[in-house]
Order: sequence, then structure tokens, then C-alpha cells
Amino acid sequence: MNIKTPGIHHLALRVSNFERAKEFYNSKMGFQIILELPNLFIFLAGKTPIGIRGPENKTTSNDSFNPFRVGLDHLAIGCESNDELQRIANALNEHYIENTGIKHDDVLNKDYIAFKDPDRISWEYYMV
Repeated sequence: MNIKTPGIHHLALRVSNFERAKEFYNSKMGFQIILELPNLFIFLAGKTPIGIRGPENKTTSNDSFNPFRVGLDHLAIGCESNDELQRIANALNEHYIENTGIKHDDVLNKDYIAFKDPDRISWEYYMV
């Protein structure tokens, strides 16, 4: 098939609590919402739009993210400076957001910090 692409067009995540997610991504993480509709908001991570959707009728009330199931393991967004990585680490701690602290990936020889959103979806802020 040999698909030719410039990269990911957008990502969409389903969350269990729409308002809680909006508070987390906009107010705590500081992502600016560029589009808001009922049960959907979109923010940019660099040039990549990320859509957040609230639960649907088919979503079970006790559903939660699990990085060990088939599907999404984690999302990683790029970071271009050690100062910014440290700033994000400090901000995560100030907001009491569960995180690993700055770690080093020996495989790719890069620093990163991993954290979880309110639905425990795993994110990384990763040096490019």
C-alpha cells in the first residue's frame, strides 16, 4: 500500500467526565481550546488537533483507561528545551497531577516526564 502522509491529522480521546477533562486540559495544562461544541472540545498540541469527547450512552459507568489493553498505550508530545521540560514538571507538581518526574529513556537517549489525565490516560512530554 505504501501510504504517504505528512503525519497525524488529529487525535480524539473519549473521557468519562467532559467538564473535568475540560478543566484539566484547559485550566491546568494550559492548552487553548480552539473549538467547543456540545460534548466535544478541541485544542492544539503544537500543530496537532486533539479532540476530547465526553462519554456516550454505550460507555459503561465504571470504564477506565488501561494502557495494557489493546489500543492506546500512551500519547507523547514533543518538547524542545530542558527548561521547558523542567517548567512542565514543576507545573504538574503544583497542580498535584500524578507524574513520574523527569526521567531518561536509555533506548532513545532522551529525557521525558510522564503523567496521567483525570481518566488515567497516559501522556508523556518528551524531548525531541
